Amino acid sequence: MASDLEALHRIQSDPLTQRTRPQPTSREASLELLQSWQLHWQRWGYGCWAMSLGGDEGKDLLGFGGLMWQAVDGRQSLCLKLWLHPQSWGLGYATEVGELALQQAFQELHAPSVLALVRPTDLPTRRTLERLGMRLKGALADVPKQAPSLLFETTPAHRAHLAQSRRQAAALAEQARSPESSFGAYSA
Repeated sequence: MASDLEALHRIQSDPLTQRTRPQPTSREASLELLQSWQLHWQRWGYGCWAMSLGGDEGKDLLGFGGLMWQAVDGRQSLCLKLWLHPQSWGLGYATEVGELALQQAFQELHAPSVLALVRPTDLPTRRTLERLGMRLKGALADVPKQAPSLLFETTPAHRAHLAQSRRQAAALAEQARSPESSFGAYSA
């Protein structure tokens, strides 16, 4: 827990994180967040995972991500959470853990939808949510005296549609690379 607390505090207090997600940066605020994640695990049996490159516990910790229940616009919703150190941004780790979390949500938990809230200035997370196939659903005034957060959502049906579209696009690309075009084989 001590190594997780140090990693979370480094993420929260990093100047790049503060630019995209202004929030309290005290150790106490980081401890409260980490404790809320632990309580979620105890209650639900799932939650945010610690992400590392392997090795010793706490060493090479990239960040945290997973699923948590959260009140969104007055009702409890299953939400995707991503907290990565800025040094890990742009390397695909957030997309990877997001994909695992969405698989868990729909294949194991049979959730009807997953939401994600993101600050409008947090472009890396917005891009990750879009890569995961999440769609902008609206905005929510959830942080006092700040611009509304953007609310993203995905459902099993939408993910199935995206997977089918990707398969069709891959098949068309493969067909275009084939020496035989749609007009048939050349004859001599």
